[in-house]
Amino acid sequence: MKFKAVLLVSAALLPLATFVVEPARAAAAPAADVKEPDAVAAPIATDAADGAAAADEVVVTARRRTENVQDVPIAISVLSGKTLDAQGTYNIGRLTQLQPTLQFYSQNPRNTFINIRGIGAPFGLTNDGFEQGVGIYIDDVYYNRIASATLDFVDVERIETLRGPQGTLYGKNTTAGAINITTRAPSFDFEARGEASFGNLNFKQAKASISGPLSENVAARISVTGTSRRGTLFDTAQSEWIQSQDSIGIRGSILWRATPSVNVTLSGDFNLQDPICCAFAYGGYGPTQRPANRQYPALISYFPGYQVPSTNPYDRLTDADAPLAARNEHGGLSARVVWDLSDRDTLTSITAWRYWDWAPGNDRDYTGLPVYVKVNNPTKQNQYTQEFRFNHQSDRIGFTAGLFAFHQDIHTSGIQQTGTAASKWLLSPTSALSNNPAVLDNVTAVNDIRLNNTSLAAYAKVNWTIVEGLTLSPGVRVNYDRKKGLYDSVVTGTASDGTRQIVSPVPGSPYYNDPWTAAQRGIQASQFFEPRFSAWNVSYDLNLSYKVAPDVNLYATYARAFKTGGINLNGVPADANGAPILAASTIKPEKVDHFEAGLKTQFWDRRATFNLTGFWTEIRDFQANVTNGQFGTVRGYLANAQKVRSRGIEADFSIRPSERFSAYASGAYTDAKYTKFVDAPCPPELSGGTTVTGNQQPGAPGVPGALSPANCNVSGQVLPGVSKWAGSWGAEANVPGGLFDQDGQFYVGYDASYRSKWSSNPSPSIYTWVKGYSLHNFRAGFRTAKFDVYGWVRNAFDRNYIDLLLAGTGGNTGLIAAQVGDPRTWGGTIKLTF
Repeated sequence: MKFKAVLLVSAALLPLATFVVEPARAAAAPAADVKEPDAVAAPIATDAADGAAAADEVVVTARRRTENVQDVPIAISVLSGKTLDAQGTYNIGRLTQLQPTLQFYSQNPRNTFINIRGIGAPFGLTNDGFEQGVGIYIDDVYYNRIASATLDFVDVERIETLRGPQGTLYGKNTTAGAINITTRAPSFDFEARGEASFGNLNFKQAKASISGPLSENVAARISVTGTSRRGTLFDTAQSEWIQSQDSIGIRGSILWRATPSVNVTLSGDFNLQDPICCAFAYGGYGPTQRPANRQYPALISYFPGYQVPSTNPYDRLTDADAPLAARNEHGGLSARVVWDLSDRDTLTSITAWRYWDWAPGNDRDYTGLPVYVKVNNPTKQNQYTQEFRFNHQSDRIGFTAGLFAFHQDIHTSGIQQTGTAASKWLLSPTSALSNNPAVLDNVTAVNDIRLNNTSLAAYAKVNWTIVEGLTLSPGVRVNYDRKKGLYDSVVTGTASDGTRQIVSPVPGSPYYNDPWTAAQRGIQASQFFEPRFSAWNVSYDLNLSYKVAPDVNLYATYARAFKTGGINLNGVPADANGAPILAASTIKPEKVDHFEAGLKTQFWDRRATFNLTGFWTEIRDFQANVTNGQFGTVRGYLANAQKVRSRGIEADFSIRPSERFSAYASGAYTDAKYTKFVDAPCPPELSGGTTVTGNQQPGAPGVPGALSPANCNVSGQVLPGVSKWAGSWGAEANVPGGLFDQDGQFYVGYDASYRSKWSSNPSPSIYTWVKGYSLHNFRAGFRTAKFDVYGWVRNAFDRNYIDLLLAGTGGNTGLIAAQVGDPRTWGGTIKLTF
């Protein structure tokens, strides 16, 4: 129904455009010289997919002013809306096929992680109390939660990916980089465009936009997009396809030329994804140190008649028996005021409110058995931001100074509930209680989790041209962060006398010694605490660039950055009396030292571009998932690893010898490791057994019944989620021709990506290495200035590959769950421009 509504809106917009375009052009003429807010960039004509002649420059606003991307002395990648459309990149997740150093992982919209060069967010752990290391901005508005940025792109002009710390340039502090998305601005010339795509798996996608003047000084734009696709994973328990796509997005903006020097842009958007999602397929079994009678092969044998649908994940079968949902609604309003104080000075104000409403349904035991029948954490967020930015540009000095305020309220009202299979699955089979389904059936945790998060900052960046071609750019940022949280989990279960009782961790509490309650307490117990964190931080950077020749630019950067501290909102270890250990409730800020040097050059009359970057980033107190016994207990929670390091080399090359051919290639070598992490969570093969004490030595990995270490030293091992080698490449060729009495171009395009193997577990495990793979996409069609018709095939060779591997329920049963990548998809697209 949602997709049909989008099609109706699209169909309504396009005839309206054709009706009003010609009569209204005269009205638009007086305002044709209006200055777009913050100098909206010209179309990027150097992308391989654009099919145009070589252009002199790609214009961006990544540093809050308009400049040639080759003059920007930082590592930055730019993709135009045309390239995104041509390659079928309609959300952030698909950017990874075009950006080798960008990593994106998503179990569902809430459990989504974006990293650059292997750093940015703790892998595999959802916790509202920490910040992202990669900032996402859409039209200058900061999106705090990655889940609220998993929207389909709506009328995008370009995407800039900046790598490395950006705290002295952007409103919110970011230690790993920033993704800066710019949508198309309202136009004072009437324009309209529409697009429809159809493909296998019942893929349907529609996009439409219309823009033009409402008066001499007011212009407006409205855009709408919708996507639907059948799922790629068949759920035998529910007899339906899951991992589907079902989304709509609407964005509107009004540009008011209040005076010749003041422009005001009001924007609003609404986005909804409501797929049947998300579950995992069976990915394999890897023996742990748990007793053999408590590992996966034995556990499923306790349920006669149960059999996993397939032991081959590429059969794309699962048996999720709990209701699935991934409803992700978000939107907001913003006001952007740009005041040209003079030819050299500009004052910008950006005021924004955003909301996020997450309504999930999960099956977190990764089996068709009723172990967990509910593990759902519905979340609501409201976010408010205010940024003031002053830009000055003169012949020798340019600078940006800003003030940024951010406030966020998050409320999660979660539930976790076990089912009739929980006793056999979660309790030792040597206990008589494991044969009684009633012991753990309907053990319910009702969670009330709240976060009040405030951040204030002042930042400045100066560009001083010392002599012609030599520019020194220091920057500084002062930040204050305050977080107040609440974690209140009330666990209830059925006691042995048949009454419902609170499962309390406090010795001496009612029913504490009841055998049923004691068994339930071993699975989950009630907990309440109110963590607090506040701190000031100062960060700074220094950049030196030297233009050796008009098209050769050298640069070097040092940055001292930080990622703000946080609070644990998923529970913390408890002491011997059952009280939460508050020392574990807060997380130290990350301290970042970043070094980078690069070369940017163009040659052959700017038909060819080659950029090279080397980087070295060290982070102390890296925020990570930790398991240790320092508080007298062993439990996983968010804490600090001592030190990590990411270093590597990135190269980009593009060439356009003529209007008829273009090609590109990008590659990255990334060496991202834990420099020192002595109390990391152990991988599955070193977990599940009796924890060593005193002088005892851990047993061999993967041997059932062996002793297990309390924690593991993973110093020198790789960070999760990042491949050592990654690359993307492609080309497009065209020839002039005619079709339907229209002159245009016939064209063919090819795009591909590769990444080497990577670890899919916070601590590298022999069971969760994802094999390297390459993907190849093709497209061919005919285009004119008015329309573009083409066919496409993605993952053309139907390569089987894995997006994510996870250790199953409990982490040490040996079950490995797999998220399988998309199979080959194909279809056709038609675009119309008026």
